[in-house]
Parts: sequence; C-alpha cells; structure tokens
Amino acid sequence: MLLPDTRNLQRIGFVLVPNFALMSYASASEPLRAANLIAGTPLYDIVPLSADGLPVRSSAGLEIACGRLADLGGACHTLHVCAGGNPADWRDSAALHAPLRKFARDGVRIGGISSGAYILAAAGLLETCDFTVHWEHAPLLRETFPHLTPRQARFVVDGGRVTCGGGVAPLDMMHAVIAERMGADFARRVSDWYLHTAVAESADPQRGSAAERYGTHHPALLTVLEMMEASIENPLGRPEMARLAGISPRHLDRLFLTHRGESFLDTYRAIRLAHGRRLLEQSPLSIAEIAYATGFSSAGHFSRAFKAAYGQTPAGARR
Repeated sequence: MLLPDTRNLQRIGFVLVPNFALMSYASASEPLRAANLIAGTPLYDIVPLSADGLPVRSSAGLEIACGRLADLGGACHTLHVCAGGNPADWRDSAALHAPLRKFARDGVRIGGISSGAYILAAAGLLETCDFTVHWEHAPLLRETFPHLTPRQARFVVDGGRVTCGGGVAPLDMMHAVIAERMGADFARRVSDWYLHTAVAESADPQRGSAAERYGTHHPALLTVLEMMEASIENPLGRPEMARLAGISPRHLDRLFLTHRGESFLDTYRAIRLAHGRRLLEQSPLSIAEIAYATGFSSAGHFSRAFKAAYGQTPAGARR
C-alpha cells in the first residue's frame, strides 16, 4: 500500500494537569502511537509535558514523566491541554497561560481535552473559536466566561483549536485529525486497531439522549424535560411549558405523575438544584449568585430547597 508523504514528523505535546483523566489521555495519545506502528515509520512524536517538568499524577494514581513546557521549543505541531474533573486542580493553572499564548502566537495548534478547554478559555485562547468542553463543566465555563458558548459536541476542530469532551471522545477526534493528514482509509485502519468501529461525528452528543437519561420516550414529556434543562436560570411556568409541548397543563401534570412518579414542579426543582450543586462544587460563585443562576428568588429560598433535597446546606455542601 502506498502511503502519503510522511517525511515531516509532527510533534504532539500533551500538557498534563494534576489528576488528569487517564482514559482521556490514552484515548488521545494511543491512536498516534498506533499510526506510527501501522505506517512503519514515525509520523508523530508524542511528548508529555507539565508546567514545571515534574511528573504528573493522573486521577487513577499513575504518574507520567514529563518534560517542561517552556523547554519544548518551536518544533511543535499541536499542544493538547489534558485536565480532569476537579476544578480545584485546574483553576491554579495560571503558569500555563503565558506559554500557551506564546505557542499559539507561533502558529502551534492548541487543543483542550475534557476540561482542558476551561484552561484555554482562562488563557484567552478561545475568544473567536468554536469549541466544546466536557458536558459536566459546560455550566461552570458559561458562568465564568459568559461571553463564551461551548458547543454540545463530542469534538470540534476549528483551525488552530481542537477540543473534545474527554472520555472516549478523543478517539473520535484523533480519527478526524489523522484523516486530515493521512486520509480516511489510513485513519480507519488506526480506528480498527482499537476495535473503534463506530467512529462518531463531531456534532454527535456527549451524553445519552433525554429519553435514556429520564427513561421515557413520550415526545411531549421529552420536550418539556429538555426545556427544563435549557431554562434553569429563568424557569418557565406550567402553562407555557404545556403550550410548547402542544398539550394542556392538566395533561402535562398527568404525564409527569404517570411516567415520572412525581410532579412537574418537583422534577423542575430537582433539575435546578442538581445544577446548583455542580456550581457549588465547581465554581467560585457566591451562594446568592448560584441561587439566581438556578432560578431561585433569593439565597434563602435556594438554601431551604437545597437542604430539603440533600440534607445539608449549600455552605455545608461546598465545604
């Protein structure tokens, strides 16, 4: 088989943030290693990096030896920031911002894996880009950087930026990246190497559908549940929700009791409180700010509803 010209070795750096997700890192780096093996010649040089050059421990406890980011030099094609799920680990990543901005100015493609896009946003590297982030951290990113809107996509390739949602999504992203350089047939051979037979498209969702999450296939009920998730800050009333679903408010009440075993209001409140709990755990927002971001009229109202649902106050949950 005649392969495309591979004379130019591409150096791909992975900037590992403490407690990065090992699965995300492996899903992004292993396809590059397989590409080298399948081609029978080095196509990609995989370089793990950290801000200080010290080893970085993953969320699974495995340490990866790293080079220092600032010592990488200019011969780099792409830098991926790979971060895990705890905001406390990546909010203190300011030491990465200046080097990342410099590499971006030098024409290096910059990537964000899982919550890595949050670090790119904090570095000012997503201002004019289409991007995505792990669904769990999308609310925090929108609250912290209200002028940015992450796409609900598995991965996004937008010129000098490549981002994905983490987990196994990097397998899909790397299929696209390898195909971009080596062609679709070669990328398929790499995916087949990992039994990755169902390669997802960029715009495919990160999460299961609302039908899977809520255990119902009733179209009107699904319409309302999806609207609940989309209107947390400014909750809609029963009559308006019923109108959007094309049914009467009384029929809406019956659907919730029959298919969910709870009322419209109880379901809506649970969705808003779950969002509030994520913001308490992940964001520096005050409890009053979180109350308003979840559609409650005051911090006291939010605190009472939160304690009734979770058995502790918002301040206790944050501690």
